[in-house]
Amino acid sequence: MHNVFSGQTDEVQQIKECLKELSRETNDEDGKERKETALELLADLCENLDNASDFCKLGGMDLMLNRYLSCPEAELRWRAADLIGICSQNVPVVQETALSLGAVDKLLKLLDLDGNETVRIKALFAISCLVREQESGLAEFVKLDGFSVLMRAMQTDIMKLKMKSAFLLQNLLMSHPEHKSTLCSMGMVQQLISLLRTEHSPFHEHVLSALCSMATDFPQGVEECRVPQLAFEELLKHRCQLVQKQEEYQEELEYCESLLKICFKNHPEDNGTDR
Repeated sequence: MHNVFSGQTDEVQQIKECLKELSRETNDEDGKERKETALELLADLCENLDNASDFCKLGGMDLMLNRYLSCPEAELRWRAADLIGICSQNVPVVQETALSLGAVDKLLKLLDLDGNETVRIKALFAISCLVREQESGLAEFVKLDGFSVLMRAMQTDIMKLKMKSAFLLQNLLMSHPEHKSTLCSMGMVQQLISLLRTEHSPFHEHVLSALCSMATDFPQGVEECRVPQLAFEELLKHRCQLVQKQEEYQEELEYCESLLKICFKNHPEDNGTDR
């Protein structure tokens, strides 16, 4: 089947053939396999920016968002989410088309509620492609309470999802510090600190990185970190001891030391020896 689609030398024609197959109403196993093959080939073709634009112009984005994201088959859902992300990377016209079709809302629901791990991970990838360096995408994400969805993703047991969610949060904090106040009012600092009390894992490095961003040049974030009930200073000192001699956790150690310096070095309760 792959050869039928890719036998065409003209890539636009290949995209058309794939979309023709994906537009067919077929429920049998053979039809499902043909659709998987078409989505796989489209993912390869749309790594090319011109092909991604053509895919959109030919109605591909509409088909993905309004039909394939809600397919009963998880394999088709995750491939559709992946394709949306691939097409949207660094292609403003594709991003605008996806946003106009309600992509952020649909993808956030998949990230938050889908029962399949791969679907959730690919939905997060597509969201990332629509909100990073894309002002209107980020505005939609904020309006739809996307930060709360990210936090819930970080609270799951799916390590890959946790790490990618924390990485996106950190990226958005770095590029858009104006959202720190909103995140503070949501209790983001307390929730991030509570995640550090779970079993130690590489995920914690990304959480600490996000906390560093929340506290850097932002007094409200520092005050949140200092809330006595959180016992954050004690947690940081204990974590420094835990990872100090483990080479693979050196970045985590640096984040801990930075947070101790930013939040607690000149705290009134400090004995003043470091001043």
